Amino acid sequence: MTQELIFEDSSGNVFADLGLDDADELFTRGKIGIQVILLLQQRNLKHQEISKILGISKQEVSDLMKAEFQRFSEGKLLNFLKRLDMEVTLYLRPKTPENKDVETAIIAL
Repeated sequence: MTQELIFEDSSGNVFADLGLDDADELFTRGKIGIQVILLLQQRNLKHQEISKILGISKQEVSDLMKAEFQRFSEGKLLNFLKRLDMEVTLYLRPKTPENKDVETAIIAL
């Protein structure tokens, strides 16, 4: 006798799928944090160099490189991108399809 597999559609946010209260924040931190890590890996920097560029301790560099993004606020992660000479632009738009005609605001940081 075989057991039937049950599949569930993902929302696109694993944290929401797990039912976590702060799912949107965790997902945003993850997306930003991964970009920071990719930039650092492309530059082949040592932890000491990363520490100096980002203005954080070597322990925090270690946490960052292990993708422990819960240790950093969204603002701090965005600041890391700026310290890595990245232009950060936020696009604001309504969350619901009913408001699709509302203009989108663009904010460059």
